[in-house]
Amino acid sequence: MTFRFYHCNINVRDLERSVKFYAEALDMRPVREKEAEDGSFKLVFLANEAATFQIELTWLRDHAERNYDLGENESHLAFRTDDFAAAKAKHDAMGCVCFENPSMGVYFIEDPDGYWIEIVPEKG
Repeated sequence: MTFRFYHCNINVRDLERSVKFYAEALDMRPVREKEAEDGSFKLVFLANEAATFQIELTWLRDHAERNYDLGENESHLAFRTDDFAAAKAKHDAMGCVCFENPSMGVYFIEDPDGYWIEIVPEKG
């Protein structure tokens, strides 16, 4: 039996804003979508050419007007990059860097809903 990571779900208030953020920040693009017949939810799955998994953005009609409670926000996604300096410069320009840990050689960006994403350099 084999298990492979498939996707991670996060709930978002503004689906269009989140799709735009993930496209700009991490080159993630929609690869499939699903919408409830009654319009109560919409799912957009994002990936990029380097991804071995997808991010599932979930928009819920009944939650579209209030922020999600992320608790202490200790959970996060993490991405590796082969050009750490260029990624950092891009994210600095976007204004989405929310925490830096130079001693560990990583930093975090924050998406429009407050989710943190760790950016890690490729290890040689």
